[in-house]
Amino acid sequence: MNHWLMKTEPSTFGIDDLAKKPKKTAMWDGVRNYQVRNMLRDDFKKGDLAFIYHSSTDVVGIAGIMKVVRTAYPDPTQFEKKSDHYDPGARRDDPRWFVVDVQLKRRLRRIITLDELRAHESKELDGMLLLKRGSRLSITPLSAAHWEFILSLE
Repeated sequence: MNHWLMKTEPSTFGIDDLAKKPKKTAMWDGVRNYQVRNMLRDDFKKGDLAFIYHSSTDVVGIAGIMKVVRTAYPDPTQFEKKSDHYDPGARRDDPRWFVVDVQLKRRLRRIITLDELRAHESKELDGMLLLKRGSRLSITPLSAAHWEFILSLE
């Protein structure tokens, strides 16, 4: 099983939105970065776990845990002209962008803030991509050790 950290802006789609979806399940759409697209398409497996991470908000940090319930398939928004995620270069016979479906497993008892994660950067969370200077990817892999340590902070 793989572990992931998936960033989202709660003003666009956050843990509250996911909790309101039928079966607490939603398509993780709108990824428009080739490196992240490749991870979604090639590395995500059914049953993988991911932290939902709120960015660009008052309290930035990890809010909950999601499970991948459907592996990669073409992002339908790339073909929808009225979508913010429309890509005129994408073709149905050769899609450019992919999504996975995630299901909310649970909210954390509290948000584990970015500042708190940074406090452990040189020891327990050494090498965590989110904490690397200049890292801007919306999805990053986590080691099992990082996953377990973050859960211990709850």
